[in-house]
Amino acid sequence: MTMTTPDHQSPVPDSSEPSGSQSRDRIYRSPSGIVGGVLLLALVGWLGVDALVSGHGRTPWLALATLILLVPLVVAFTLRPAVFANEDRLRIRNPFRVITLPWGSVASLRSGYSNEVVVKSGTKYQLWAVPVSLRARKKATRQQNRAAAQARTGAAAALDAGPRRAQTDQVMDDLRELAEAHESAERAQGEPSVRWAYEVMGPAIAGAVVLVILLATG
Repeated sequence: MTMTTPDHQSPVPDSSEPSGSQSRDRIYRSPSGIVGGVLLLALVGWLGVDALVSGHGRTPWLALATLILLVPLVVAFTLRPAVFANEDRLRIRNPFRVITLPWGSVASLRSGYSNEVVVKSGTKYQLWAVPVSLRARKKATRQQNRAAAQARTGAAAALDAGPRRAQTDQVMDDLRELAEAHESAERAQGEPSVRWAYEVMGPAIAGAVVLVILLATG
């Protein structure tokens, strides 16, 4: 998503406005993942460039190979994950795969210690961009309990304060609503498709191979 940031680890939708005969994607990403990724890239870049510029002997080559290995991995696990949803399908961009699921192929969306989608064949796919925040879930539960207690004592003015549901749980509720509303639509039928992210895996593997060769021949 291109996102706003309501909570520490809370993906939120960018847009759900209709455009012509199709709805635009709702895009969910993790703000904390993006922030962490930017900081990690800055740190890796600073250390790597310093080693390239001021290193001696084999050090610059080792630094270059390490950069080629680490930068794609950092991007894959922090900046890359996203979930795209519209009236026709759910598209999950995980670190190394892109999974496209027409709503008609989705059996359920489940939340536990991770958020995942289960297709009718039984295969499960984790939603990396919608991480479960147990802290936010507990906070929302406390707020619900507090609101219920206030309602019983007549303190209605305080009922609107604080979150009633963890943001990632709300995201999953939104996705379930989309699935239930469109699973029978003709445009939402089809088979799941999975594409490996070779644009991420290729550079990382190349960097790992070069690093192993340099270490082995040192």
